[in-house]
Formats: sequence, C-alpha cells, structure tokens
Amino acid sequence: MHPLTIAAARSRGTCLRMGLALALLCGSVMAAAAQQPGADSSQVRLGRYLVMHVAMCADCHTPRGPGGRLDMSRWLQGAPIGSRPLHPRPWAVRAPAIAGLPAGWTTAQVVHLLRTGERPDGSHPLPPMPPYRMDARDARAVAAYLASLAH
Repeated sequence: MHPLTIAAARSRGTCLRMGLALALLCGSVMAAAAQQPGADSSQVRLGRYLVMHVAMCADCHTPRGPGGRLDMSRWLQGAPIGSRPLHPRPWAVRAPAIAGLPAGWTTAQVVHLLRTGERPDGSHPLPPMPPYRMDARDARAVAAYLASLAH
C-alpha cells in the first residue's frame, strides 16, 4: 500500500476515534443535565447546539492543547484569548470559565447578558466577546446548558 494511503487511513481512524470520544463526552454531559431536577432536556439540547455551533463559545472559553486543538477535558473552563487587535483598543486577555455559569452569576444574569450585551452591573464585556442580542428562548437555552455543566 502507498505511504500516503496508509497515512490517510490512519488519519481517518484518528478522526473517527476523536469523533467517538467527543460524542461520548457530549452524551455524558447530556445525561448528567437530564438528571438535574427541573432540567428541560430539550432546552439543554438547544443550548448545547447554540454554544457549540452558533455562538462558538469554545473558541475563546476552552483552553487549547498541543497543535491548537481544543482541550475537551477542560470544556468551557476559561482560557487565554489567543488573538489581539491590530490597533490598540480595550481587549480581554482571558475568557472566563462559563461551565456551570460564570462565578457568582445567576441564570437570569446570564440570560440578561445574552439578550442585551450587558453584565449585571450595566457594563459591557470587552471584545472579542460579541454583544449578543439573543431572543429569550435561545438565551434561556444557552444558560440552561451552561448551568448543566459541572464546574
């Protein structure tokens, strides 16, 4: 067999193993969320989808490991911001942990931030945090998913 064919087969196998590991991790998170009293599993599922595929929260809030890959063992546990603006301006150097909700925040406060772009004290997070303007359903779903994650 040609060396490139062998490398491609190994790469596919690695991708399949990584995909399976991610699926198992996400499945265990969803199972834990569904066991929490008052957790609406459809709301948590929507929040998971929004966090992972729309808002892309992991890009800033999850540390990266070797090769720049997300460290899934520290999912949404806070991380240094890996980019800087070209021109000087206020800029966050670290994204806070948001798994289990940001420290000291209530679900209602997270929903408010995601709907208005304002923190509980009325200030705005520094870029690169987007000033989200989610509708109420999506903001509640994201907050439910974040609250479902263990610290």
